[in-house]
Amino acid sequence: MTRNPAEEATGHSRPSDELASALQRTEVQHSSSSIPGRDIVQVLTEIPEGVESGWHFHPGEEVGYILAGTVQMQIRGRDTLVLNAGDGFLIPPRTPHNALDLGPGTGRMLSTYIVESGEPVATLVE
Repeated sequence: MTRNPAEEATGHSRPSDELASALQRTEVQHSSSSIPGRDIVQVLTEIPEGVESGWHFHPGEEVGYILAGTVQMQIRGRDTLVLNAGDGFLIPPRTPHNALDLGPGTGRMLSTYIVESGEPVATLVE
């Protein structure tokens, strides 16, 4: 099991991220926000070519940036986006969405979440 310095410092564990079992997700930073009841979490996600994240949502805004590859982003109630390296995106709170890496190679995105404290960063939609 990976040690988490924030958990060791506070003695509390954070809720898991359901996408972590399907994709490679690395939490870059996680801290309390100046907004009461909100945390700021930054995650680097790597999606192999041809792989989908699966439909999911976050308990707050997702502000993202495509670092590498081309990602097809489906957001419920909106037109599908095709995002290339250098493109940014914004997904509203609790809005189901799905990311598919179109290649070439592994897609990489950096996402910053402004989420409800104590909630999982990502929850799969059934």
